[in-house]
Amino acid sequence: MHTFKRAMVMAGLVSLAALPVGAQSGTPPSPRSKQPEPPMGAAQVARDSGKLASSDSKFMHEAAIGGMAEVALGRLAADKASSADVKEFGQRMIDDHSKANDELKALAAQKGEVLPTELDASHKALQDRLSKLSGDAFDKAYMKEMVRDHTEDVAEFRKMSTSASDGDLKAWVGKTLPTLEEHLKMAKSTATKVGSSE
Repeated sequence: MHTFKRAMVMAGLVSLAALPVGAQSGTPPSPRSKQPEPPMGAAQVARDSGKLASSDSKFMHEAAIGGMAEVALGRLAADKASSADVKEFGQRMIDDHSKANDELKALAAQKGEVLPTELDASHKALQDRLSKLSGDAFDKAYMKEMVRDHTEDVAEFRKMSTSASDGDLKAWVGKTLPTLEEHLKMAKSTATKVGSSE
């Protein structure tokens, strides 16, 4: 009889010892099995930050400089041109490119891109050269540059309208391209009127 009781007590102690720590006293077990979330990997951070492909980033920087140049040279034309058509074209450059520049700045901020705020050396040199001209000489030189510049811009924007990796950038390019195409037509027409050789 004593042997049976002793066996029962021993069995009870063994089963009690098998319980998790804390269960013996009636408190819930500590959540040891729940591990903290692993830190976010660098690749995931880059994806979440909307970081642009290098080709998209390069295009945005070049478009920003080109847009600033169009506004700066448009101001020169509005001030120095002798032809009413050239003055009108210059004002159109100021209006349209200021709007496009603001849209590009907003897009760049959204993508974490820092765009240039000043013209590069080649555009500064062009601005300086045109600023020294006046009257008919200015009109011809300015319109020649506008035809050349918009020919290049339209080609680049057409290319990026299909090859841009970022969907938002592609949408902006597609929205801006028709305006540039219109500028190119206007530039060619105005250049012909002032006798500028293309």
